[in-house]
Amino acid sequence: MPTVEVTDLKDGDFLLDVREDDEWQAGHAEGALHIPISDFVARYGELTEAAPQDGRVHVICRSGGRSAQVTMYLVQQGLDAVNVGGGMQVWAAAGRPVVTDDGRPGQVV
Repeated sequence: MPTVEVTDLKDGDFLLDVREDDEWQAGHAEGALHIPISDFVARYGELTEAAPQDGRVHVICRSGGRSAQVTMYLVQQGLDAVNVGGGMQVWAAAGRPVVTDDGRPGQVV
């Protein structure tokens, strides 16, 4: 399973958040694309439209389990996708910003 650490991510890297709506609303990485794992196959086209051509998709969830499943699926589809180890919990612990939709500070639930 291709995996990267939160500390390996750079500003501007394409981030796909696969957590559910309530988790996203509590707080997320600014600029991430949100497609919940429960809707992922039906909304796959949104990812292919938003993802950079020939770019890497960094997949994140709360702790790394759901994002690992989506990463495996994307790799099988031929995309350059990697799982973000430790997910949003490690993201927040590393001091990376977590925001709500209106830009206020958020939290990982």
